Amino acid sequence: MKALIINGHQKHAISEGNLNKAFVELAKSFLEKNNYKVKITCVDKGYSVNEEVDKLLWADLIIYQMPVYWMSLPWGFKKYIEEVFSGGKGKLFIDDGRTRSAHAKYGSGGLMQGKKYFLSLTWNAPIEALEDKNQFFEGKGNDGVFFDFHKANQFIGMQTLNTFSCHDVVKSPEITKDFVRFKKHLQDIILNL
Repeated sequence: MKALIINGHQKHAISEGNLNKAFVELAKSFLEKNNYKVKITCVDKGYSVNEEVDKLLWADLIIYQMPVYWMSLPWGFKKYIEEVFSGGKGKLFIDDGRTRSAHAKYGSGGLMQGKKYFLSLTWNAPIEALEDKNQFFEGKGNDGVFFDFHKANQFIGMQTLNTFSCHDVVKSPEITKDFVRFKKHLQDIILNL
């Protein structure tokens, strides 16, 4: 099996990226111990669109590791997704799945069938802010907040796996426990692939 880990962290004044880098390294080590070949992209260090398209085609499993900035992915990572996915036309997807004469289902033109991905998110927000209907995110949870990101991946034909997230990483971190949970998450993922 082959895995691509994409570190979507974007450095700024209050975040050097050490936590997301640690999750990337933990995933790499864990997967290699379980006989995966692993490639890593760190978006903040730059990338070639063609090489990233080739990496997506190569991988069986894609892990999107990222912090949540302003209720979404960092803008540099959004730029990566738009450039790489658009640059992959004809390889990652044919088109939107429709033609002028045959109106197939919109979003059915993806060529990445059989490939799976999951999100691994680091939040300052506490978990209850996402899950409690009376709090900020109105009970939408991680996947509700990242609905558009999931749809972009579905558009190219990939299937989502369970999202991993750790919360309160600035105000009340429990990083050691988060690492243990992440290893368990990875174990559950690879056992079910």
